[in-house]
Amino acid sequence: MEYQPAEMRRGTIILITAVTALVGGSAVIANQQAAQPPVATFRAAVDLVRVSAIVRDRKGRFVQDLGARDFEVLDAGQPRAITDFRRDAGAVSVALLFDVSGSMENQLGSAREAARHVLSWLEQDRDEAAVFTFDTSLEAMTPFTRGLRALPESMSSVVPFGATSLHDAIAETSKRVGEREGLRHAVVVLTDGNDNASRLQPSEVSSIASAIDVPVYVLGTVASIDNPSADVRTPAADRSPLAGPLADLATWTGGHVFVASTPAQRSLAARQIIDELRHQYLLAFEAGGKPGWHPLVVRARAKDLTVRARSGYIVGQHPNS
Repeated sequence: MEYQPAEMRRGTIILITAVTALVGGSAVIANQQAAQPPVATFRAAVDLVRVSAIVRDRKGRFVQDLGARDFEVLDAGQPRAITDFRRDAGAVSVALLFDVSGSMENQLGSAREAARHVLSWLEQDRDEAAVFTFDTSLEAMTPFTRGLRALPESMSSVVPFGATSLHDAIAETSKRVGEREGLRHAVVVLTDGNDNASRLQPSEVSSIASAIDVPVYVLGTVASIDNPSADVRTPAADRSPLAGPLADLATWTGGHVFVASTPAQRSLAARQIIDELRHQYLLAFEAGGKPGWHPLVVRARAKDLTVRARSGYIVGQHPNS
């Protein structure tokens, strides 16, 4: 059975009540009922928190046979009861976010290759993808499209140029992905990790993405000497944002950083990203009443299992504002 948010169930009850009133001949009561859904919908959107979680064992393998009782949710240190739970594989919605700033001049071809690998793992009959580019501003190249299998032709003629507003672009794209209801969604950022023009800091971006439960995956496309995990890396590679601020940003949202310098690494990273989205558990619980940011910990009761999920949520304001 598909997971239905509380506001959908309440909306159904209100609609049935309004129809009954009209059949009974009371137009006044019907008008009063019709005015109630917006209030109920707003409260439900605030009170119900949905969290996607990925579970692995000590060997890094996905764990797929858990139930709601196998999880613990701590909201600002306080336990929350899980009210809804789902583990069936759902459709995937991916936003491919290309860094086309000047620093990507020698890496854009590799980024396009990595993106094509991501698209190749999507299921044509139900998954969707969109393509965005950014330097100091965000541009939508292809809207969210089901069965997208190829990058737009315009991507082949893009010439990297200008400064980089990486953090700002991730935040804005996360908001757009968060509007895709009923799907397991994510932002996949194809970048060298450099940012020299953003207004937002990584911690602010992670708060925005976490609040709307959008995991951010950073697929770093860099030369081997700039790869923090490569044996031939230079000392400067260890100070790369891909090994520091961007890695933290991705983790806080429930995502991950992959750094790829070879075709094989790019192919493997793409497959791992889609595999993670396919193996998400979806949990829901009633939000705390205190306005503001709520730090969140989701963990398995079995101590030998590792859970990755977003780091918190917001009460009292819409995360897209």
